[in-house]
Amino acid sequence: MKLATFTLNKVTQIGIVENSLIFPLNQLTEKIPNNMIELIDNWKSYLQLLSDINISTENAFKLTEVKLNAPVLNPKKIMAHGLNYADHILEMKIEKPKNQIWFSKSINTLTGPYDDIKLSKVSSQNDYEVELVIVIGKKGNYIKTDNALNYVFGFCIGNDVSARDWQMKTSQWTLGKSFDDYGPIGPYITTIDEIENPNNLNIKSYVNGEVRQISNTNQLIFSVPELISYLSQVMTLEPGDIIFTGTPAGVGYSMKPPQFLSNNDKVKCEIEKLGFIENNFKNE
Repeated sequence: MKLATFTLNKVTQIGIVENSLIFPLNQLTEKIPNNMIELIDNWKSYLQLLSDINISTENAFKLTEVKLNAPVLNPKKIMAHGLNYADHILEMKIEKPKNQIWFSKSINTLTGPYDDIKLSKVSSQNDYEVELVIVIGKKGNYIKTDNALNYVFGFCIGNDVSARDWQMKTSQWTLGKSFDDYGPIGPYITTIDEIENPNNLNIKSYVNGEVRQISNTNQLIFSVPELISYLSQVMTLEPGDIIFTGTPAGVGYSMKPPQFLSNNDKVKCEIEKLGFIENNFKNE
């Protein structure tokens, strides 16, 4: 199933996406909450309710008629992993990390899958990073690797937009990763039952139509279950938490010469079975 948070006529709600249509849940039943985190937290009971509903196109809108937002609007946590693709390690000319490298992106980074993004006026080195994003489905800590996928609600696409000059000012990356709107995700959450193996998905990014990154999540140094297990040793993971899993080779920072984002650039991020997000970048 594909679930989206969208706005229509200034009202924000949740819907099921099928092909080019979106079906608002509040028009299908009043028993399901209009809150993605609450829906995720009680998914098993609501899934049974949804399976009993006859979905009709009479209740649907075209995706082009609505504004898609970040699927989860107010997660408690946004965590992200760095240097997690073998091909990215090679282009950076650094050693393969022995331990997982984590940082946080603040909540203000979240924005919609097709929203314009302001290029911060205090950075001249803004970069793109297509990433597989995990949406946590249930509360857990000290999760074992072989059980970790049971804690996943679904997946979406993210662009870990990065201000490299700010990122490299210190050994801590949080500021360079946390500018306003520097974390578009979406276009919707694809539930885990539709993804046979999250560690075998083609992943790409484009800048103004030019392919910049092309890889597969089988290049992840630390797999999706390993990421969840490791992180859960430190913090309790909760429904709706967002986890960026790392980016493959082809970022602007590593090009010779580096090619950073500029006014009116368009970045498209695409992952097999998850769709795509596409954002225009505008000078602040």
